Amino acid sequence: MLNPNQTPIKSLPKRIILVRHGQSEGNLDSSAYSTIPDHKIPLTPQGIQQANLAGENIRRVVSDDSSSRNWKVYFYVSPYDRTRSTLREIGRSFPKSRVIGVREECRVREQDFGNFQVAERMPLIKETRMRFGRFFYRFPEGESAADVFDRVSSFLESLWRDIDMNRLHHDPSNELNLIIVSHGLALRVFLMKWFKWTVEQFEFLNNLGNCEFRVMQLGAGGEYSLAVHHTEEEMKAWGLSPEMIADQNWRVNACRGAWNEKCPWYLDSFFDSFAESDEGTEEEDDEKND
Repeated sequence: MLNPNQTPIKSLPKRIILVRHGQSEGNLDSSAYSTIPDHKIPLTPQGIQQANLAGENIRRVVSDDSSSRNWKVYFYVSPYDRTRSTLREIGRSFPKSRVIGVREECRVREQDFGNFQVAERMPLIKETRMRFGRFFYRFPEGESAADVFDRVSSFLESLWRDIDMNRLHHDPSNELNLIIVSHGLALRVFLMKWFKWTVEQFEFLNNLGNCEFRVMQLGAGGEYSLAVHHTEEEMKAWGLSPEMIADQNWRVNACRGAWNEKCPWYLDSFFDSFAESDEGTEEEDDEKND
């Protein structure tokens, strides 16, 4: 029986789709960051084409190749020019009647690299980041991935409140698809937070390509998984370990809120071994109390 305080499975979004922006002028020529504020870096013509194609592909996914008749989409977008332009091009594939709404969300913006970048310094800074660790390294006058993790975590809390309180004005008879148009690192951190991946696991994740997207789809029991839509080969190419892929496969049929006891980073990876029983510890406690 469903807990009365728990959101019914039927009211949850069917999919949460994470989309990286199209190719930007900064992707094409990193010197652009020295003269153009990061948030104003535009898409290239190729980036616009990529976004158009992404819109067509995403529509095929949310409509189940046109077999579904009752689907809707709701967008969250980073305030940067390149993400908003990507959304604009993606939107060309969707009739207005299918779009519930869109919200600009500052917490899924790009990692802050520290205002205008000095081109001559960046190679050394990025080399230092690799030696220090990509997650904890903080760019001078900017952010670390850990900082991005904190604000993305805050966004996730708001996202769940939006869903639980039906702020998205979602009719439960429709299949809701949330589409988040953001940046490579922010999206990797989103996945890390959602699936409880460790810092060590994050370090092995590969960035999304321009206008690549990841589909988190609701499984049969109410848990989200990458394995509903994506293959093991795809997940391996993204940098997921065999254990992480096994966890995604488990989530396909897991009941909502269930705990994967075979998932090593939830417990076993933090300890070398455990006592065989609690008898020894109880005897030690008795001796200390005598």
